[in-house]
Amino acid sequence: MSTDGLGFETRAIHAGQPPDPVTGAVVTPISLATTFAQEEVGKHGGYEYARSDNPTRRAYEACLASLEGASHGLGFASGLAAEDAVLRLLARGDHVVIPNDAYGGTYRLVARVHEPAGIEWSAADLTDLDVLDHVWRDTTRMVWIETPTNPLLTVVDIARVVALAHARGALVVVDNTFATPYLQQPLLEGADIVVHSATKYLGGHSDVVGGFVAVADDELAEQIRFLQNAAGAVPSPFDCYLVLRGLKTLAVRMDRHCANAAAVVELLHSHPAVTRVLYPGLAGHPGHDSAARQMRGFGGMVSFLARDEEAAVELVARTQVFTLAESLGAVESLIEHPGRMTHASAAGSPLEVPSSLVRLSVGLETVDDLVADLRQALDSVA
Repeated sequence: MSTDGLGFETRAIHAGQPPDPVTGAVVTPISLATTFAQEEVGKHGGYEYARSDNPTRRAYEACLASLEGASHGLGFASGLAAEDAVLRLLARGDHVVIPNDAYGGTYRLVARVHEPAGIEWSAADLTDLDVLDHVWRDTTRMVWIETPTNPLLTVVDIARVVALAHARGALVVVDNTFATPYLQQPLLEGADIVVHSATKYLGGHSDVVGGFVAVADDELAEQIRFLQNAAGAVPSPFDCYLVLRGLKTLAVRMDRHCANAAAVVELLHSHPAVTRVLYPGLAGHPGHDSAARQMRGFGGMVSFLARDEEAAVELVARTQVFTLAESLGAVESLIEHPGRMTHASAAGSPLEVPSSLVRLSVGLETVDDLVADLRQALDSVA
């Protein structure tokens, strides 16, 4: 069955996943083979060695590429492995611009892995094209967008950045982890490459680590696929199966994440222990209009500022339904202190986050339980 032209939910369930031709199984089998028989030297049935390609991975890549509106999809062992492959498109002396509130792991990869290898970089507020213009160099070859960003939930107008970057011959990469392809499709806004931590909303159940790259351009896809095979940071067949299973429920999960987050934001916005709420769904958020235009919904991630660092640290230890843990985007609700946890690597850098910042990954629990849990924790530090 061709899935071209079908809706998002239908493609999530069927794209790249026809019934197994041998057994008729409606679930894509997990192919554990590491090597594949060849009819004769140089003649094979499409698979040679599992690092290069695998039937389960191919189904996963085809499905997620379809959801992103991409011609090509490439699976990786982690989100950072996917980012690393994209950054390897740059040559020594090339310059990349990243957000001034990028994910701490992205900053670490750029500053501590690729900078020593000769890649130059700048951090900039990508919501302001004048700032982007100010840091631009003749050697700028790539602009790296997160939108919404992790953890400050800044929203970047993708199309505006694309227009500037493409006019100057640079690629635009969008980390779409927070939004997912259900809420936002950056390739339709003109971006060249989309990256994901599939560990988060795509897998959705805190049981798999993975990464993904989606592209529409054939030449770019060929370059990244070479790196995928040559460096070998590929996901296992079981990892691919788990993310593929997660994709089937992505749409309904994201609808619930968004609805629960909206209720949590309502509480935070009115509580005296909170000094500021960072959520694109709020009319006063600086990126609200851009988010409303380029996103289907405002997502399940919420950040806020407590009175001070001491209050933030005390608060995150007092929730019971929200689990104190790193990561995000799964069925269970999580709470963390980014400055001491996920973004500790950015301490002392231009990307250091506020010490009073608290980040929530709002899950799928009964919303009244989530609101009550947060209220009692907030009351304890008010």
